[in-house]
Amino acid sequence: MSPSGGSRCWAILRQRCPRCRRGRVFRGSLEMNPTCPECGLVFEREQGYFLGAMYVSYTLSTILLGLLTWVASLLLPEWDLGVLVLVACVAYVPLMPSVFRYARVIWMHFDRWAWPGPS
Repeated sequence: MSPSGGSRCWAILRQRCPRCRRGRVFRGSLEMNPTCPECGLVFEREQGYFLGAMYVSYTLSTILLGLLTWVASLLLPEWDLGVLVLVACVAYVPLMPSVFRYARVIWMHFDRWAWPGPS
């Protein structure tokens, strides 16, 4: 049975397991569960598994920094672009833990979708 795309998006937003979509991926701010507490899925399939999450993190960071710079330029149009980028970087720092978490969750869901493996 293939769950709907809406179900997958909801699971990503709630940071849930890519297989059962119920178990929490993280048990703390940055600490992951080694397996899904609901279905037992091993989250790190192999050594270096989350290398792919770095690409997701880079993409998310680029989008967020671009949006923050754009908003800063709208709010402070007379400021120099270099200063606006610096302001955007400072505003981005508190978002880094969320980007880390979502990059890993998105990577796991993509990997599970692209290469399902055993259920």
